[in-house]
Amino acid sequence: MQVNLDKDIVTVRPAETVDTIQRLPNYVGISEQTAGSTGISMNIVIIPPAAKAEPHFHDGFETAIYLLKGNVQTFYGENLSKSVINKQGDFIFIPEGVPHQPVNLSSTEEAIALVARNDPNEQESVQVYQLG
Repeated sequence: MQVNLDKDIVTVRPAETVDTIQRLPNYVGISEQTAGSTGISMNIVIIPPAAKAEPHFHDGFETAIYLLKGNVQTFYGENLSKSVINKQGDFIFIPEGVPHQPVNLSSTEEAIALVARNDPNEQESVQVYQLG
């Protein structure tokens, strides 16, 4: 076991959202840029009422999601031909390279998710997925 006594704990308090390739507001929490992480990022993603993300995939990285609020249908796979509906309290795993597009099923309430990825540079692995 390695004990590291020379490192500090880092606190990040994002005050505003940033625009993303997925076209959803993100509160960037932990990343290489904000905290100096080398193998993980963690953010809060907001899906506004009746909104959906840009179809995308994460090249070479896995995604773990905890749905804090709302009901979301995620279309995924080749041409987004499959789908799953998740509700508040669900844990969701998206394998690396799987195209997906989450859609907020509510027309009046935002959906909120805590998203972690084994990629310290949150947006660099995001690739837009072209339906075809």
